Amino acid sequence: MKTSPAYPATALPVMESFYTIQGEGFYQGHAAYFIRLAGCDVGCVWCDVKESWNEQAHPVKEVTEMVTEVKNSDCKLVVITGGEPAQHNLEFLTDEIQKAGRQTHLETSGAYPLTGKWNWVCLSPKKFKKPNPSIFEKADELKIIVYNKSDFSWAEENATRVSKNCHLFLQPEWSREKEVMPEIINYVKANPAWRVSLQIHKYMNIP
Repeated sequence: MKTSPAYPATALPVMESFYTIQGEGFYQGHAAYFIRLAGCDVGCVWCDVKESWNEQAHPVKEVTEMVTEVKNSDCKLVVITGGEPAQHNLEFLTDEIQKAGRQTHLETSGAYPLTGKWNWVCLSPKKFKKPNPSIFEKADELKIIVYNKSDFSWAEENATRVSKNCHLFLQPEWSREKEVMPEIINYVKANPAWRVSLQIHKYMNIP
């Protein structure tokens, strides 16, 4: 099943949902309720949730059920992630979450045009499937995953396309953290418009 982007989905394929701590980016350290939607065709070779790629491998869940679970968590910040969540039409999901008095945050590669209403958009563009041009003006933060030295030029290329108010982050790819962290530190010191993002949830051993 793949939800058509032409109309809002009242049910979506969900790999998992859970209440945790946002481990990355601008809202790092905040309590957050995560909804991880299934389906992704971006194909990052170092993706740590490849099991999310196949929509058919995960159950379809009603949006109303998801929102009830959000309410039960008593959390004000809801992160929609994936997979690539923007493959789906998220108008109904974000409408219902916001009606429940919660903030809607999106984590996306930008490979698809956005649907839905968002309080915060984290754009993490990937070379494997380049972002749709419409995404850049909507990004509140730009998060570049650094796997090798060429990713710094990829970061700067994308930074020229976001708004001047967009927060800029460089984050080490987890499997190469020890190798690339010194380079990220030196780069941020030389280019202080950027900040370091860490996957602190992995250091804390939480989902």
